[in-house]
Amino acid sequence: MPSRRIFIKNAGLMAAGFGLFPSVLTYGNNSAAKPFKLPRSTPETQGISSAAISRFLDAIRDSKQEFHSLMILRHSNVVAEGWWAPYSSEHRQQLYSLSKSFTGTAIGLAVSEGLLSVDDPIIKFFPDYLPAEVSENLAALKVRHLLSMSVGHGKDSILILEASPAGVPWEKTFLSLPVVFAPGSQFMYNSGASFMLSAIIKKLTGQTAHEYLRPRLYQPLNITNTTWGENWEGINMGASHLRMPTEDIAKFGQLYLQKGMWNGKQVISSDWVAQASSKQISNGKNDSSWGYGYGYQFWLNPPGGFRADGAFGQFSMVFPELDAVVAITSESIDTKKTMQIVWDVLLPEMKNMALAANQADHQLLLNQLKSLKYDPPQLAITSTLVDKISGKEFILDKNPFNAKSVTFSFTGDKCVFTLKEDGKPDIVITNGINTWIRKGNLKPSAHSLFSLRRIDFDSIVAASAGWQNDNTLLISWRFIETVHGDSLTCIFDGDKITIKPLFSVNRLQGKPDDRADITGRILM
Repeated sequence: MPSRRIFIKNAGLMAAGFGLFPSVLTYGNNSAAKPFKLPRSTPETQGISSAAISRFLDAIRDSKQEFHSLMILRHSNVVAEGWWAPYSSEHRQQLYSLSKSFTGTAIGLAVSEGLLSVDDPIIKFFPDYLPAEVSENLAALKVRHLLSMSVGHGKDSILILEASPAGVPWEKTFLSLPVVFAPGSQFMYNSGASFMLSAIIKKLTGQTAHEYLRPRLYQPLNITNTTWGENWEGINMGASHLRMPTEDIAKFGQLYLQKGMWNGKQVISSDWVAQASSKQISNGKNDSSWGYGYGYQFWLNPPGGFRADGAFGQFSMVFPELDAVVAITSESIDTKKTMQIVWDVLLPEMKNMALAANQADHQLLLNQLKSLKYDPPQLAITSTLVDKISGKEFILDKNPFNAKSVTFSFTGDKCVFTLKEDGKPDIVITNGINTWIRKGNLKPSAHSLFSLRRIDFDSIVAASAGWQNDNTLLISWRFIETVHGDSLTCIFDGDKITIKPLFSVNRLQGKPDDRADITGRILM
């Protein structure tokens, strides 16, 4: 077998022959350059058949898990990529706890710069926030215990931090919690620990983790389209709330696969990559995808390698022995099943040599990838009520969202939904009748459009509407820069309206929504 360097060189020449590389590859800090795109290649050139990836896509479909995007890298080349419409490549994706691996990377960079050590005690960084009595276990709590989720708390602290009294720093709340087990003695997933890592970066550098990573990680990889939510103190959440496009998630995995090297530059210390991606603490009996050990803000994979892992199936999976990366965003209800498809269906098809070209299978795969989509509900396109309600304002009864009124305006193949909220600009969403419309649609803030905690972002909205029956209009929204969506069942009864919201997670689980109905009547 040729060396990896020779293999990649030859594979690159073959891929270029297919015209699958971008015409110009750009790296570094060239602000005039377009964001760097990873090189593209045919699957066969990189040792996996197009037919195998087609079977993988079939397995995804059969799993009933809702994937939003997929990118498969082999030998540094993208061999397959797809977005299930209305999701698309240019939009940021909500990472949930995949964010933790970026927070851990910020700590690794700070360690390399001599700003701290993983053996530094946590109390060293926050002397003003310590409780009156520092317990032995709290005194023993080190940075490495935050990184490896072995703090010693009795439960995850993140909800306690979020419930801190107004004006109380979250770091102070964290340090006030009892450390009931000796730090390092046992694993317990603790998102509050990741927040504290982010807080340490802010304390040491005066910058948020996001700001700190920009010149050190984002710019070398040309990651440009990102946001990261902060708490009231201006500290990035650390555990979650980072967003970026799928290709950037894949770049991050590829950087770790390359032991921190990118375009000839050591972006992250190879020593840190080795520590972060190796087993730092046991977390199970090797009998589940979450039981093979935990590193520094990375999980270990059952078939080998490691992954950045977020709720509902946000993954950057790294497989060093296969020289492969798999990036996935999804709204999976069963993330075990999502991962199992990768372990069982995709990985065994990765071979140690290039395969014979198969143009027919490759074209079938390309067609399959281009056709990935989620259609909106296909319902009746009109109702006898349209003329009566179109353009009329419905005044809403008191509700938890401070929503004052809604209006439905029907024109041709569109339903324009307008929501008025207390003291805020109107929100206008244009819904296609039985088709998605994205242009001009924006959920502007965390809890607008009746959304709850898990939809705490602004987002472009893919919107559709149709009539379930003559007096029931279903509006379907996908907040495509988040994991989730919502639907509104609007029931008209004379001059009254009842709006029944349904969160996408509840829809996928077949469960009722926990939000109360919203009621109102036409303004006369």
